Amino acid sequence: MATGHTDPQRRERILAATLDLVAEEGVAGVSHRKIAARAGVPLGSMTYHFSGIDQLLREAFRRFTDHLVELFDTCLSAPADRDQARAAVADLIHTLSGGSRRDLVLTQELYTLAARQPSYRELTHEWMARSRTHLEKHFDPDTARQLDALIEGLTLHRAVAQEPHDRALTLEAVTRITTTGSRAS
Repeated sequence: MATGHTDPQRRERILAATLDLVAEEGVAGVSHRKIAARAGVPLGSMTYHFSGIDQLLREAFRRFTDHLVELFDTCLSAPADRDQARAAVADLIHTLSGGSRRDLVLTQELYTLAARQPSYRELTHEWMARSRTHLEKHFDPDTARQLDALIEGLTLHRAVAQEPHDRALTLEAVTRITTTGSRAS
């Protein structure tokens, strides 16, 4: 395999392998050795690219939150009025809850880290602020904050429920929160 200097994708493979392992085994199950094996890189590459497991996890989770913010951007960039924005939020919830189990597990792992460690709280704070920026294109800041919490909660509930609620109930919840304070009309 190419050396660290000539293999520009090595760092990316390490980050992707880290997220895959966290999704499968949890943060507690992650090690340099397991990540290197999953990424198909020499163990020495780990310390060449990252100062330690904490830096590696933070960067991997930053990449993951970038992915989630892209989903917000995709769903919330097109709506032109309040009803379209509400429908887009409902669609986002159903996309997140019906999508990748990997994403759901990674989200919960990140929240657990954030509950314990300030550096991960900062990362989740940045992620939530970026997500709310997309919501604030259509709703006032307080409503966007409430919607952000609703999105997280309904996504988790739908994803783990034996019989997830339907889109009509999601749209009703979004409509109740956004009845006042909307920017779009």
